[in-house]
Amino acid sequence: MNEAEFLFTEVLNCNRLSLFLNKESLLDKEKSTLIASVLKRRIKAEPIQYILGKTEFLGLEFKVNKDVFIPRPETEILVETAIRQLSALSYKLSALNILDLGTGSGCIAVSLAKLLPNAKIDAIDISRKTLEIARENAILNSVNINFIQGDLFNAYSLQLTAYDLIISNPPYIPTTEIANLQPEIGYEPAIALDGGRDGLDFYRRIVALAPNYLNKCGFLIMEMGFNQKDEIKKIFYESKDFQIIEMVKDYNNIDRVIVARKIGENG
Repeated sequence: MNEAEFLFTEVLNCNRLSLFLNKESLLDKEKSTLIASVLKRRIKAEPIQYILGKTEFLGLEFKVNKDVFIPRPETEILVETAIRQLSALSYKLSALNILDLGTGSGCIAVSLAKLLPNAKIDAIDISRKTLEIARENAILNSVNINFIQGDLFNAYSLQLTAYDLIISNPPYIPTTEIANLQPEIGYEPAIALDGGRDGLDFYRRIVALAPNYLNKCGFLIMEMGFNQKDEIKKIFYESKDFQIIEMVKDYNNIDRVIVARKIGENG
């Protein structure tokens, strides 16, 4: 199904076959106005997900608007990698503590909650409006998540918990590159994109602080951008608190996920 077919089937609430079988039918005024409005927004490069107010991630439906970053297929790899790593801790699966940093739409936290129903999951974001959407998505998908407003680890309640996994898809676009991205990106919140001068500000902050919030041998798993692997590995090596145990490529053979584990007290 191409983009135009997808838009029309969603807006008209019909399947692709009906769309073509009834192609000679005239639309009533209400539907004609709706279609015209949708096409006008798309012509201006507004993402389909914002137009429809929803998207799919790992087979689950999520509400989205301009207050949240649109979930990408690459981030599905982040979640799948985390599940695979945690599966090795089968003895702890009934009592896992997980923290999602910069939760956005909540797609990571909600998906983990679906796949690990016994885990306790905290999800933090700096934006109140973003958290409102994330809470709606947790309700939509019938999962229980503790949402917290804060700037990364800057929330008192986090001091009371040690996590088995800290997971994040942080902003990683260098500031000067944002203006040159495809026009659709201009509709998404800049705060979810801007990773500072070199795109690595959040990696430095997270790697520096995460050891204080991880259990012994806990995981830190993060998504990363194109051609950032070497610099991010350097951040981890310089911290001396982590052992990098895996780098995972995306569907385009780009290094997309880094998996590190906190070094235990005995190394």
